[in-house]
Amino acid sequence: MRRRILAAATALLLVGGTAASAVADAPAGRTAQAAPAAVQVPDGVTAGVAVFDRQTGTFTEQLNTSTRFRSASVVKLLLALDFLWNRGPDYTVPAADRALLEPMLRSSKDSAADHYWSENGGSAIITRMVGRLGLKDTAPPPVGYEGYWGYVSLSARDTVTIYRYLLDSAPGPVRDFVMGNLRQSTRCASDDFDQHFGIAGAFEKPWAVKQGWAGSSYPEGTCGPPGTATASRTAGPAPAAVAADVDLTRPALHSTGTVGAGDRFVVAVLTLHPVGTSYGKAFTDIGRLTRSLNVPGAARPTGRWYGTWSDHVNVRRDPSTQNSPITQLPAGVEVLVGCQARGEQVEVPPYTNDWWAYLPQYGGWVSNIYMSSPDNRLPDVKDC
Repeated sequence: MRRRILAAATALLLVGGTAASAVADAPAGRTAQAAPAAVQVPDGVTAGVAVFDRQTGTFTEQLNTSTRFRSASVVKLLLALDFLWNRGPDYTVPAADRALLEPMLRSSKDSAADHYWSENGGSAIITRMVGRLGLKDTAPPPVGYEGYWGYVSLSARDTVTIYRYLLDSAPGPVRDFVMGNLRQSTRCASDDFDQHFGIAGAFEKPWAVKQGWAGSSYPEGTCGPPGTATASRTAGPAPAAVAADVDLTRPALHSTGTVGAGDRFVVAVLTLHPVGTSYGKAFTDIGRLTRSLNVPGAARPTGRWYGTWSDHVNVRRDPSTQNSPITQLPAGVEVLVGCQARGEQVEVPPYTNDWWAYLPQYGGWVSNIYMSSPDNRLPDVKDC
């Protein structure tokens, strides 16, 4: 693994002559079970949040619900709905379109979105869907950027409206097709980004998600086995001018979808992060925000959340370096640790550690030497 310690971390802690497991200023582990009483927005993050309980017909969280964000890939919901609109009594999806729509919804395939944006009228798609669904804050890309679907603007409340249409008003075949694909969201997106942040990390299944991300500071190849990275995702060139009420420059990370049996809760978390924020930092911040939401009765994963350090940390199939990595962690990301066990001794001179952390959401192991804790054995994590 390549070792790159963040500038804020000046040294590792030495404990009992063996390796410290993290940088000196790293936070302690965080419990996974309990959600705080109010939305917690990390410093420097701008957020629009809405949580709607379909069972009671009320919102359990609302924060900046009408604030407009650039949509990034969340707009793919509207591209799919526009294609499916008025397709006949059985809403049959031709095989050629299924081959595009399914990866667009499951793994956020950009080339599929490019196809439908081009074939179905670009900005006219958004104008049609605004009228059909009664969206209040959604608008086409700004003048000069009409070709960039990621610059469509929307809000948390409009995102809830889109999901409520899907769940409560759309024809059954449309609902089943779109929501069925969102329930099969892949961890690795088509561009190799780890897209199981936000809702997918904060709650146990059942959930369905459509995520969005855009920002030149996000590194490529944050998911899948090493060496499988594709080109880094972009949402078009940096705008020459920024619309008065929509920020098109700061990195965006959005998590939207449903949580709970029967899609009880619709959740929309739209975020912007300071320019230069790493993907791991943004991933961690939206995770913390989403875990703080009031979603009554939703199942939350058990374990402890820990920060990690270093770049391209390998996740292994067992507590050993003798097998090929399953994937690599985004630099500095916070991960859920389910349990820990002794395994192969790992050395990052002059430190050593033979304890390994099991990450249930990745189905693999990471050496404790890369966990943000001063001890080799994490003090508040059970043994496997």
